[in-house]
Amino acid sequence: MRSFPQYLLTLGLLTCLASAATWKQELQCDPCNHGFGQVQVGTSATFSIRLTNTGQKTLSILSKSMQGSSFSFGNFSVPKTIAPGASVELPIIFRPTVKGYTSGSIAIGSNAVDATFSMHVGGDGILTSSMGLGVSPSSLNFGNVTVGSSVRVQTTLAASNGPVTISSDPSKSSEFAVVGLNLPATIPAGQSIDVTVQFTPNASGTAASQIGFLSNAGNSPTVESVTGTGVAQTAHDVSLSWSPGDSKAAGYNIFRGTAKSGPFQVINTALHASTTYIDSTVASGHTYYYATTEVNEQGQQSGYSNITQAVVPSP
Repeated sequence: MRSFPQYLLTLGLLTCLASAATWKQELQCDPCNHGFGQVQVGTSATFSIRLTNTGQKTLSILSKSMQGSSFSFGNFSVPKTIAPGASVELPIIFRPTVKGYTSGSIAIGSNAVDATFSMHVGGDGILTSSMGLGVSPSSLNFGNVTVGSSVRVQTTLAASNGPVTISSDPSKSSEFAVVGLNLPATIPAGQSIDVTVQFTPNASGTAASQIGFLSNAGNSPTVESVTGTGVAQTAHDVSLSWSPGDSKAAGYNIFRGTAKSGPFQVINTALHASTTYIDSTVASGHTYYYATTEVNEQGQQSGYSNITQAVVPSP
């Protein structure tokens, strides 16, 4: 039997591969990596990566994803089709929130031969030293505040030499907090905003901390010292007295309610012998109503006496 030379078989295989390469779909990026350089914290920069279909058939971009919190996509919806030889622009936005270098990665899914490929971006967040964020006053003293209650004081933040964007409040104190400030917040150059600081002591004694504001200002973070003293809640008593209705009374029951019409509950644990009583279980800022009944030696109980009101001050 005759056999073909080996070189003829090899040539036929190469011809087959070359034919297949003419129709496969390919997606290329230009560039596949991009550095944004230095970008002011709180501002943004945009760069577009060109995606080109180098194949012979229409290609579809099916998905996109981004890793890196400082980076995001511009206006680029998927799915998106690209004709053979055509290109589309993929806009990438870099918006640094803190000083320093950060990187990100982009993944594009398509029906190309390489179904998913990645691109990389990076950039430096910088702070312009001429921009400043001022806080006035530089310290706050809340004075004495009852434990469990809150006091609010206003402070002022002012931007100088450019607009300042406050990105976060890194304060960690459980007793001092900035309230009502929606972040991020931008203060135009030369203007100011009022910010509310709240002190809620959770124990007696002096508390001291700092509240801070991270921003794109050169003096970020801007801090303000805060102090306050927690004082224990004031104890209150209600003193009651009444006239006996029967000289043969064996004792009395004392009733209390939170409405004049009742209901009332007895608050003495045993039959009370005297015509005076001190209720030390009241709470600050509440109103109570009291009545008494008289019990004779046979255990018979009278109706309620007249009802009296006691308003407990706060604190």
